[in-house]
Amino acid sequence: MDRQKNKNRILFAEARTDLALEAGERLQDDNAVPQGLRVETLQCEDADAVITRVHVESGEAARRMKKPMGTYITIEAPTLAGEDEGYHQTVSGLLSRQIRELLPGAERTELLVVGLGNRAVTADALGPKTIDHLAVNRHILPFYKEEMKKKPFTVLSAIEPGVMAKTGIETAQVVQSITRSLEPDAVLVLDSLAARSIHRLYTTIQISNTGIAPGSGVGNHRNAIDSQTLGVPVIAVGIPMVVDAATIVRDALNDGGRHPGEGAERKAAACLEELQNMYVTTKEIDEMTERLSFTLSEAINGLM
Repeated sequence: MDRQKNKNRILFAEARTDLALEAGERLQDDNAVPQGLRVETLQCEDADAVITRVHVESGEAARRMKKPMGTYITIEAPTLAGEDEGYHQTVSGLLSRQIRELLPGAERTELLVVGLGNRAVTADALGPKTIDHLAVNRHILPFYKEEMKKKPFTVLSAIEPGVMAKTGIETAQVVQSITRSLEPDAVLVLDSLAARSIHRLYTTIQISNTGIAPGSGVGNHRNAIDSQTLGVPVIAVGIPMVVDAATIVRDALNDGGRHPGEGAERKAAACLEELQNMYVTTKEIDEMTERLSFTLSEAINGLM
């Protein structure tokens, strides 16, 4: 009986999330913050946003966080889901500055942007839709050689590799092949993320220098796209578009999921197994995906 109760408690405490910020919050709630985990927070008054930098600096911190070692920058903008175009432009500028901080320091940066995801699944189409709005310029470089000598210049190219279910090819293999051919200074990977909290849907942007494992947020791990596999710096940018259904049940029955009571734990454990492979989003997902793809594309275009 005790063994089953402990098993239920462990299952009940788990929540899939791509956000290092949420993983760190879980450790703080459990009073289990490891050595090598450092968190910095900055309030941006002009953008009505909070920037949190999570530095995972040790193997133990990476193990406890279930994230690779590196830097994770989170922009929390509570009104990002709104229709205010001016505000989206402000956030785009803020995001552009955060990305630039992680880029190589060369005056001329050649950047390959990869839009991960499945265009046919709206909640997973953020990467491909962002690619649609990019001002790619690599193909016109021969006409602007003199201008490039006069000022810093970002060379931008982009690909939409699709998903293995359609191509039969691992996404990482596609990106590796193109990276070897183009030899960019860095690769910028865009993807839809999964969050633990419904309040972070559409309002949170994560930037990291650790790369990404496509599908990891929904438990569908593919080969990683990172600096080790590509041989160049890899920056990952994503926005939570889905939440684990089991998380919502836990939050509803257990006071936000932090202090589950025995009765609530039994109820949640009974349906947890059925919900573990279900992910949910809101009815505004079409509108949100389109709007946020413009926000991301403007940030990347701003790098030029």
